[in-house]
Amino acid sequence: MGRSRTKPAPVAPVTERGRRTRDALLVAGREILETRGWTGFTPEAVAGAAGVSYGTFYTYFESKDDLLRSIVRIVAEQMFTESLVAPDTADDPYVRIVESNRGYLRAWRNASRVLRMVEQGADTDESLRQMLLEVRELYVHRGAEGLRRLQEAGLANPELDPRLTAITLGAMVEQMAHVIYSLREPLDENEVVEHMSRLWAAAIGLRSIS
Repeated sequence: MGRSRTKPAPVAPVTERGRRTRDALLVAGREILETRGWTGFTPEAVAGAAGVSYGTFYTYFESKDDLLRSIVRIVAEQMFTESLVAPDTADDPYVRIVESNRGYLRAWRNASRVLRMVEQGADTDESLRQMLLEVRELYVHRGAEGLRRLQEAGLANPELDPRLTAITLGAMVEQMAHVIYSLREPLDENEVVEHMSRLWAAAIGLRSIS
């Protein structure tokens, strides 16, 4: 009997053509996930949409789950970057809270289709649940560090646990993003941002720097 053959593990592309092909698969995969859902998200469909052969798919990804992880990672990085407060934003902590919340809502809107699909699968798939927790952790860590700095500066309630507070207030913003962009509640985005920010500031006991 001959020895069984296994497919070589995918490797990172080293040529410009290889990088373009992998990027095309990522773009096609995200588009299919957003427009066709889980049932349409197959290696065959992704390869066809990217204009490459079925076998080429496995040159760059082990499976559709591997592709999904890459898509979610890219979406998470884009969200995090889009929601960063601009360096030239005023030093006033309240202004920075407003801009952070505004940035998160807009970033969530752009990524909402992928996130909703992952959330649907997370109920039964542990790996998807872990992906969501990893995405959320980016914001939890940033929020906790921001609160810790305010506490050290004497501008926020020192008795609050930074991480638990970041999780709680972050969940408020995340749920409001869902209400506005998924459920399409007819709310004005600017009013929502201002209201959430007032609640956030009150919750942490924000003190004026003036």
